[in-house]
Amino acid sequence: MGYIFDKKVIILATGGTIAGVGEFGRSVGYTSGQISAEQLIDTVPGLRDIAPIEARQVCNLNSDDITGGIWIDIARRIEAEALREDVAGFVITHGTDTMEETAYFLNLTIKTRKPVVITGAMLPSTFISADGPMNLYQAVSVAANPISSGRGVMMVFSNQIYSARDVIKMNTHSMTAMSGGESGALGTIQDSDVYFYAQSEKKHTFATEFDASAIDSLPKVGIVYFHVGCDVSMVKYAASINSGLVIAGAGAGEASLEMYAAIDSVDVPVVLSSRTGAGIITKGNLHCKKAIAANNLPPQKAAILLSLALTRTSDRDEIEQMFEKY
Repeated sequence: MGYIFDKKVIILATGGTIAGVGEFGRSVGYTSGQISAEQLIDTVPGLRDIAPIEARQVCNLNSDDITGGIWIDIARRIEAEALREDVAGFVITHGTDTMEETAYFLNLTIKTRKPVVITGAMLPSTFISADGPMNLYQAVSVAANPISSGRGVMMVFSNQIYSARDVIKMNTHSMTAMSGGESGALGTIQDSDVYFYAQSEKKHTFATEFDASAIDSLPKVGIVYFHVGCDVSMVKYAASINSGLVIAGAGAGEASLEMYAAIDSVDVPVVLSSRTGAGIITKGNLHCKKAIAANNLPPQKAAILLSLALTRTSDRDEIEQMFEKY
């Protein structure tokens, strides 16, 4: 059999809508994570013509049930398989709700230059014109292509290639729900042809200080959402059950004077992010003496970086440097 690329792509399946099953032709009321990795591969015509495929079933879950332990397991699997000379790259199939979080964790931890691509679907496999097969076909095309190496973890969705650091889900139902935000896309795919036009300047994968092989669990980090009239006692309570906090603030990470006082009173590291979905927060924006600026990371990604930072240090200044670096 002739392949476009000779080296293998390993697909690690975790479930999600792309493996979802429901009433034929309906986009709602389905159950995520119902078909296996092999069944999913068989739904995509021509997929096995791109490159030799190996499938691994990591789990079969709705992505809201993904855990830090599963992240560590995926990272370790990839690092072990990446040592094989016959492997070109990896594709992870995943539910879209938390796909950006899994992608960012892997972007900060896995130690390989080989392409790691995450993808999923907005429509279940039983829907008419489901988007999963196209997304998987394009993800394998990116992972198999040597030009994809060294670019960090990427998300492929609806013809676009996004950096794991920047990508975010921006819509509840659209097939173009994923966006690179202000940073845009790294590139695009047409058929099985891959075109890159940009790359992330933030350190990732082989260039980070984080290592999934060195940890068995992640420190707990809580996210507290600021809104008018919010009970700031939530800050103290969250600090009592977590090793660090992220505040989803208004505007440029802003909150009430009462919340600022609560933030300054707790002993765990606190990162100020924004609920707006775009824009940067710098040290100059902060009104809390002890808080750390999230840069342009949304709360859910700031929580991942803070959790990984806490595996290395609890020093506020060192954590602040990590938020500038990653």
